[in-house]
Amino acid sequence: MEEKKSCECCGKRTERSEEERKKLINRLNRIEGQIRGLKGMVERNEYCTDILIQSAAVNAAVNAFNKDLISNHIKGCVVRDIKEGKEEVIDELVATLQKLMK
Repeated sequence: MEEKKSCECCGKRTERSEEERKKLINRLNRIEGQIRGLKGMVERNEYCTDILIQSAAVNAAVNAFNKDLISNHIKGCVVRDIKEGKEEVIDELVATLQKLMK
């Protein structure tokens, strides 16, 4: 396993399995492709409704990415920190969920 390094801004990192990392990267690559597709639609002056439908698909893809990431975060990081007595992770989780639900 590789050495755990700290984030400069907050000192935290998340070690992910290779499988989890690949799954997240694949989702992001698909989202990136969808965004490029949206840009192309705008450049080609395609119909607004068609662009909006594709934009909604991008939002759904980002939401699916967020659901996977938050699930992994709760099952991994949050559980670990609570077991270590770091209950402030609960406040951090609540603040994160509030931002996601805006």
